[in-house]
Amino acid sequence: MLSRLARWCVRHRKVVVFAIWIPLFVALGVTSSVVGSNFHTQMQLPSGEARDVFRLLESVSKEQAGFDSQIVVKATQGINDPAVKVALADLFTKVDAIAGVQVTSPYDAPKQQISADGTIGFAQLKITERTQTQFGALADQIQGLGAATPTQMTPGHTLQIEYGGQAFQKVKFPASEALGVIAAVIILVLAFGSVLAMGLPIGTALIGLGLGSSIVGLLSNVAEMPDFTTQMVAMIGLGVGIDYALFIVTRYREALQDGLSVEDAVVESVDTSGRAVLFAGTTVIISLLGLYIMGLSFVRGLATGAAVGVLMMMIASVTLLPALLGMVGHRINVTSRAALISLGLLVVGGLGAIITSNVAIVLGGLALAGAVLLASFVFPSLRKAVPHRAEKPREQGFWYRWSRLIQRKPWPAFAFGAGVLVVLTIPLFSIRLGFGDTGNAQPDQTVRKAYDLLAEGFGPGFNGPLVVTLEGAPAADASKVQAFTKTLQSTEGVQVAFARPIRADLALISVVPASAPQDVATTDLVHRLRDHVIPDSGYKSRVGGFTAASQDFSEYLGARLPLLIGAVLVLSFLLLMAVFRSLLVPLKAVIMNLLSIGAAYGVIVAVFQWGWGENLIGVGKAGPVEAWAPMMLFAIVFGLSMDYEVFLLSRMKEEFDRTGDNATAVADGLAATARVITAAALIMVCVFSAFILGDNRQLKLFGLGLASAVFIDATIVRMLLVPATMELLGARNWWLPGWLDRLIPKIDVEGHHHDAPVAPAVASTLID
Repeated sequence: MLSRLARWCVRHRKVVVFAIWIPLFVALGVTSSVVGSNFHTQMQLPSGEARDVFRLLESVSKEQAGFDSQIVVKATQGINDPAVKVALADLFTKVDAIAGVQVTSPYDAPKQQISADGTIGFAQLKITERTQTQFGALADQIQGLGAATPTQMTPGHTLQIEYGGQAFQKVKFPASEALGVIAAVIILVLAFGSVLAMGLPIGTALIGLGLGSSIVGLLSNVAEMPDFTTQMVAMIGLGVGIDYALFIVTRYREALQDGLSVEDAVVESVDTSGRAVLFAGTTVIISLLGLYIMGLSFVRGLATGAAVGVLMMMIASVTLLPALLGMVGHRINVTSRAALISLGLLVVGGLGAIITSNVAIVLGGLALAGAVLLASFVFPSLRKAVPHRAEKPREQGFWYRWSRLIQRKPWPAFAFGAGVLVVLTIPLFSIRLGFGDTGNAQPDQTVRKAYDLLAEGFGPGFNGPLVVTLEGAPAADASKVQAFTKTLQSTEGVQVAFARPIRADLALISVVPASAPQDVATTDLVHRLRDHVIPDSGYKSRVGGFTAASQDFSEYLGARLPLLIGAVLVLSFLLLMAVFRSLLVPLKAVIMNLLSIGAAYGVIVAVFQWGWGENLIGVGKAGPVEAWAPMMLFAIVFGLSMDYEVFLLSRMKEEFDRTGDNATAVADGLAATARVITAAALIMVCVFSAFILGDNRQLKLFGLGLASAVFIDATIVRMLLVPATMELLGARNWWLPGWLDRLIPKIDVEGHHHDAPVAPAVASTLID
């Protein structure tokens, strides 16, 4: 079927490009713009005490159940200075007038909200639940009121106003997509030595991404999808889209070099690498949809959006790309001087625009590139083809020699690769899931300044107090409320506790830990209160608040993670077994993918939890691993790892079916795919590493985890462990019991290769 589809796309290439893909691209883009999107992030709490407390407070008022934030102020002359008091009282009144915001002024609770020296105070804000976008708009509104408040008091004295809490924390996504495209341009030009060969994978991926983003935008109107879904779709979609097109283009160039016609070369590339693309994409989608097991609506929306993006990349790779290859034909290996110079100007302009955040630079680069192309019509020398470096004989190529080295010494390669992975995985066994607090923000951000002021004036625990309920008849007895409050305050790890009656059957006690919200001591305190102090008191009481909710959320995700991993592993094993007709190949694939992911987990634990090298990437301080990160890393990285696994093993299986010699199949399969897998992995590493350049701890952790996993998988696993184990197991790699062979369906992922001798992976290249 794929061969017929590819042949039709080549023969009707203008119809495919100009009558199907481009009109569809425009139509969906316009429809998405007209209809609009409805991305919104509403984090739902899993079952637990924190959710029970939230619902109890919600029965009192929406504000009581709202998110805690603070307006933190510092006045050297004292918070009670008359001029300061007038200015702040006016600010707090205006903020309290905003719908869905309840303000407790420091002047209403001076013992709790004004520091001992009287220079630091805070107004406690209770903000009703809303989407992330709405929180951002509210934060801007409140900060606008603060900016209008006079801060210059008596001579020599100023008023400092900062804003703390999650409501005021803003996440700025780095230009990872733009950096990824620029990195892909550079890497592919070096790998292919051709501007056209570079442009086809990137162009195909960008068109597929445009369609996928439009569809996801429309879906957001009928399904809950978080605000950052589009960034996730772009990150994953660009990565896999470029990779998939890259493998097909590489196979197309091989076929051309072997003497096939353009049409036959396209058909063969789609019938071989295209099959691997579809299967690899299916494994990525399965891995992403495995997130449904987590049972959270915003996670399901994120998984759906990412899966749609991958699906569009798969379709574009086997329909749009063959048509484009048919248009390009043999010119895919030709690059003029003008094209190369223009590309260089665009790359420099793009980098300059990203670094300086000035779009005029990239427009200038575009104008210069256009001028060079126009000049090529006047100056014939600019139209001359750039000479390619002479291709070495296959036996002299680096990857051919490397494959033979692994073949000769499989045990040392296996021992070294396994040893590295084991060492990198060791930190994983001490992983602590949680959520970083605003003390991780950059020092110049207002949430960090507010955090530091609260810690300075009151202690770090004031940045994340616990909310403890006292329910039933005791709540109406002042002496019992006071006694219970003293019990809580005397608990190890508690700095102070304040009681606040709400109604006849409910009192709230704010319990301030002696440690920061993200510290392990605070986690221990929550367990101590729930497991010992409260049960021993005999009262009906529960522990809630944002800090306790974060802990409940972390424990929920940690408990669900094994289910996600198990389900994805089982499905992937069954699919690989059906494809490669083997028991050992899928078993090794699953184990090695787990090892590479485990090593990536170990890296982020060492850096973010242990603090090793934290200053090198601007982490700030050691803390827990973000609770959502392991599930997202697994879903994305396992899918991408299976991409490389399928591309490598399908080529090995193809060679084995052709020759019947396992040793030759392993070595030749590695030699034929190593270069393109390395280029694909480099692109992914560049895309993911861009997140490390941001100033948000969560994005840094996510970016480092993804980049580490892809790098480890494409080097240690694919280039060392896979060929070493394949060599050691020999023909047993392809053994499958007869009864099982008859039972499972046959899935042909190798396709049909012409009978010409296998040529080097790329006809002309600037890298070897």
